[in-house]
Amino acid sequence: MDTQLWAPHVTVAAIVEHGQQFLLVEERTPHGPRLNQPAGHLEPGETLLEAVVRETLEETGQVFTPQALVGVYVAQFERGHGVPATYVRFTYCGTASHDPVPRKLDPDILRTVWLSADAVRAQASRHRTPLVLRCIEDYLAGRRYPLEFVQSHPAAPR
Repeated sequence: MDTQLWAPHVTVAAIVEHGQQFLLVEERTPHGPRLNQPAGHLEPGETLLEAVVRETLEETGQVFTPQALVGVYVAQFERGHGVPATYVRFTYCGTASHDPVPRKLDPDILRTVWLSADAVRAQASRHRTPLVLRCIEDYLAGRRYPLEFVQSHPAAPR
């Protein structure tokens, strides 16, 4: 593998619990509909907190307020043709607005769903990645790190 071309994908995910139910999205994937937390890629110039707020809004219409970092996860998945892809996922927990902002959701989002932890566990075969359940289990185990755990610094002038 040519390591000069290798670069991990930085992603964010939001865990929102309300009334013992978790906010998930059902999204269109090449493998059919899958369940995931509101999640997506960090975009140029964004902080991780800005990215998780944006992704949650784009995928659910809900305004997300991060309260803590649940964990940082590194996973490798094959993307086809034997080519691995590495993802570094920063998962945050927090609250979301009760009334969605009227807006069109990302085109790959089929719908939002609220599921209990048991329902999430029961549908593990439909998860986008094994990280969906792992992040919820870590959240339920009480794993929380302060938002300041990850520092963002402005880009240096060129």
